Amino acid sequence: MVKNLLNLFFPKVCYACNNLLADNEAYVCTNCRHDLPVTNYHFNDDDIVKKVLYGRVKLENATALLQFHKKGMVQHLLHGLKYRGYENIGVFLGKWLGEELKNIESYKHIDVVIPVPLHKKKLRKRGYNQVEKFGKEIAQALNVPYIDKVLIKTTATKTQVFKERVARWNTNNEIFSTTNLHEIANKHVLLVDDIITTGATIEACANELIKANNVKISLATMAIA
Repeated sequence: MVKNLLNLFFPKVCYACNNLLADNEAYVCTNCRHDLPVTNYHFNDDDIVKKVLYGRVKLENATALLQFHKKGMVQHLLHGLKYRGYENIGVFLGKWLGEELKNIESYKHIDVVIPVPLHKKKLRKRGYNQVEKFGKEIAQALNVPYIDKVLIKTTATKTQVFKERVARWNTNNEIFSTTNLHEIANKHVLLVDDIITTGATIEACANELIKANNVKISLATMAIA
């Protein structure tokens, strides 16, 4: 009865199309889930994500769950996640990708999951890191720790949604630092983020993480542009 009352006054809707969800659906309706542009990179051993960072960052493995298109469904989901407080989109995408990665041999050697961090000012303003729940779900699926106290964003930057690719790359130099590097020494780190475009943010993060002794880095993102 309580559940029915809650659904009456606070109906569950699909984060992608805003239609009502059926009782057996969560976060995204079945139709939208089937229409989401999945990449299948990790199933096909595809190096597309690694090629974005070729010559800049050595990655053991790299994947993105979805393909990002302007004005597409993935953009709508990520906008809701980042700017409308729909944190459960991160849960949905993290559960999805985590369930797939845990069955792939190359991801069974991950020791720890680390998110790309937000600057403390933006974290206070938004109230959450949009990557946190995504990363925690993947960590849970892989049965490894989730650590958000190693990689730190030291410089506050404006939103990069509307910046050109070259300008976006230039703004990502020297804006991250690390602490407690002993926690990732001799470990295989899975770095997680919402979207990879030029790869500048990932490069900046990786350059800090490799300061730890004998660390390996893999990458998983919600989407690739």
